[in-house]
Amino acid sequence: MRRKRYERFRRAVIGVTLSALASGGLLAATTTPSTAATTPPSAPATSHPSASAWTVSDPARSALTARLALDAAGELRLAVARGGEPVLSPGRLGIRTDQHDLTTGLRLIGRKDRTVHDTYRMTTGKELRRSATMRETTFTFRGADGARLGVVVRVSDDGVAYRYVLDERGPVTVTGEASTFEVPADAKAWVQPYATSYESERTETTAGAANAAEPRTCADDTCSFGYPTLFEVDGSYVLLTEADVDGRYSGSHLDHKDGATAYSVALADDEPVTSPGPLSTPWRTAIVGSLDTLVGSTLVDDLAPPSRVRDTSWIRPGTDDWSWLSDTNSPGDFDRQRDFVDYAAAHGLEYTLVDAGWKASWVPELVRYARARGVDVILWFDWADLKTQAQRDAWFSKIKAWGVVGVKVDYMYSDAQSTFQWYDAILRDTAEQHLMIDFHGATIPRGLQRTWPQVMSVEGVRGKENGQNPTRDVFLAFTRNIVGSMDYTPTWFSRPNRQNSLAHELALPVVYESGWTSLGDNPEGFAAQPVAERYLEQLPAAWDETRFVSGGPGQQSTGERQAVLARRSGDRWFVGGILAGTGGTMKAPLGFLGKGTWLVETVADQDGQLRRTVRTVTAKDTLAVPAAANGGFAALACPAAKGRTDCDQPVTTAPATTLATDPSTVTAEAGKKASFGATFTLPEGAALRDVRMTVDRGRLPAGWSAAGADVRARSLPAGKELKGRWTVTVAGDQPGGTVEVPVVVTYAHPAGGSTPPVHVEEVVRVSTPLHGTVYASDQPFLGESNGFGPVERDQSNGEAGGQDGKPLTIGGTVYAKGLGMNAPGQVRIDLQGRCTRFEAHVGVDDETDGKGSVTFTVLGDDDRQLAATDVLHGGDPAQPLTADVTGVHTLTLTAGDGGDGKNYDHADWGLARLTCAD
Repeated sequence: MRRKRYERFRRAVIGVTLSALASGGLLAATTTPSTAATTPPSAPATSHPSASAWTVSDPARSALTARLALDAAGELRLAVARGGEPVLSPGRLGIRTDQHDLTTGLRLIGRKDRTVHDTYRMTTGKELRRSATMRETTFTFRGADGARLGVVVRVSDDGVAYRYVLDERGPVTVTGEASTFEVPADAKAWVQPYATSYESERTETTAGAANAAEPRTCADDTCSFGYPTLFEVDGSYVLLTEADVDGRYSGSHLDHKDGATAYSVALADDEPVTSPGPLSTPWRTAIVGSLDTLVGSTLVDDLAPPSRVRDTSWIRPGTDDWSWLSDTNSPGDFDRQRDFVDYAAAHGLEYTLVDAGWKASWVPELVRYARARGVDVILWFDWADLKTQAQRDAWFSKIKAWGVVGVKVDYMYSDAQSTFQWYDAILRDTAEQHLMIDFHGATIPRGLQRTWPQVMSVEGVRGKENGQNPTRDVFLAFTRNIVGSMDYTPTWFSRPNRQNSLAHELALPVVYESGWTSLGDNPEGFAAQPVAERYLEQLPAAWDETRFVSGGPGQQSTGERQAVLARRSGDRWFVGGILAGTGGTMKAPLGFLGKGTWLVETVADQDGQLRRTVRTVTAKDTLAVPAAANGGFAALACPAAKGRTDCDQPVTTAPATTLATDPSTVTAEAGKKASFGATFTLPEGAALRDVRMTVDRGRLPAGWSAAGADVRARSLPAGKELKGRWTVTVAGDQPGGTVEVPVVVTYAHPAGGSTPPVHVEEVVRVSTPLHGTVYASDQPFLGESNGFGPVERDQSNGEAGGQDGKPLTIGGTVYAKGLGMNAPGQVRIDLQGRCTRFEAHVGVDDETDGKGSVTFTVLGDDDRQLAATDVLHGGDPAQPLTADVTGVHTLTLTAGDGGDGKNYDHADWGLARLTCAD
């Protein structure tokens, strides 16, 4: 069979004979490999009209060869061979624009060869330090109408990639590609029906019969499949995907006709894409080799542009505890989120991720609580709230001031060019703001973690939130997780009706790579598994090396599927093994360990519980672990030493400290000064290092200033107090209300190394007395929330960024002052107990054209209702709303959804004002 396929492959390259190849009819790349970033291109070659096929080989000329052929009709085809055996038969190449058809009638007019050698460093991924060498040939063709087409082919030891180059100046509109991969119909295939969420289930089938995997997603006899798609051809594996996609182009997927061998590249939504020109398209990419090659491949990143972030010191991979998976309502519960912060602090986790449901009113307090314990906070966002530049500017500056270090952005669900342009914008913005990011509800990574190293992870996978499937778990180890970090959210040990074993669950964060690993259980679920807790406390989130150990996506002779991977951090190896099936012995050859004697701790299932065993091994040994049905194991190896009984490194947490301000609340008239002090103490434990106490002047309102020196201590022993004193000057035009002045203490984290300093913060509330009649829109907000965008001052809600609304207008009356909300919305204002009356004209803004329904409620201290309206609809005239606020300190104004959802619920508080003491 293999010889027959090779003969078909050879004949298909446009009839080029072996004698013609030997005599030079086949032009071969000859550039010598170089250690420079790239070698300069050679001079353009003259046209070779008699040549009809050319090869580009991998740098070592030992394994991979790409053959580009031009037939009599001027059509291009590319084939790939490994070790002389075909893995991809000749597939069509070419591209169409609205001006030119560059799929036929082509003739070669030039060729340039070079060796591309690149070294770079990642912040995430299977290998932090990268080195890649690729042979590159640029073929230049002229079309029948005189237009030029560049085809750039790169071959490395782990794959083949090509892209098109159109050198036209001015806009270039691409209407489609002829790009096609040809795979034998009987080749094994692991496919995922294409969906923009990339959350459909993967199936094992054959290349020809793949359409039967999910016929509901097909149109007529053509089905679409998402990247990466895996095939096995005579013992070689081919993983098809793409690299270097950004807003210049769209994403793509593969279309396949039932029973055919061709998998064709289809642009997102079958829509044209327009580039400013000149245009280099994404790389059409095939990772080719053994499973070891695939697991270790960095080809997708190697093909991506270099990092655009020079200083990456603020970027920190890590592990977070995440409450949403085990309790979807918990992100809206401040007290419950504190439980997760406490758990992260106690177990050395770097982050707590607060998902959908958080409230702006309490997030700053949660962040202060977390940072004082050495834990940073990540916040979830719906991408609709970050869609525009104004939205991103408003939100990012706000959460950065709160102390949030990163965002998880959800629900993009698109591969369209416009969405990739949005990716470009938010990646630029998060880099500028030093905010890390996780893309959820997203497309797959295509090398963006190299270009934008603040990207910690990407979903683009059917993960834990979509139920369990142990077979899927194995498939993912050889498909999706090959191409970049994967936000799978593993380790929900307490999941009801869990389908896999405890050890399988524990192995997942080793088998899968993710710069942020979001642990899916709750503190109680983890506490019930102390053996797992101990292992997870040791687990890194970035790796120096990754190795394939054993297994594969196909069924073994005993009927189960397995995946065993090893990842190194420093001098320790973490090994994860997962199994799908009835169970059996999992074997892990330990050749990756290297010389010497090693201590190996293994965690496996035993009688429904996790059990840890320790043994001494060498690289010649094989770890054999009995596995339960849908089971697995997790192991940790370290160099053996006399007296060493485990591989644990100490989990160092931030100590409990106290920061007290005196007084905590001060009063000052506009333009006047107020003074306060602060005392910081470490009650017990080892001395703190590099302690600094200061006022965060960067977060003071415009016109405010602070005087007073920072207070520092190289070492602060337990029991010794660090004291400071400052004076703030209130802005001369301050309209009243309360401003929070942050007092911040930082000190070196006891863990040392690159761990960022611990941040302890308290606020001093500086109140400027309210006098006479004051407007709610002129007051500082103690807290706010809103359906779309921020609560607006003196204009309607524009549903996006700050200051994007229109004049407040109800029933044809325009109000110069007031608040614009989108229900459900809320603001809290400090009245200092000095006011007696609140009044406003309320209703739905005329801009909704008669749509929308809102209720308006005024609340006093302890959420005591002071006044409320019935449901008001768009087109209704403004209604007066008054409330007695005598003695009230905190006033809350709430716009509620009237029952038809938050669309069009533009709630206006016209002329919202307060009567206060003179």
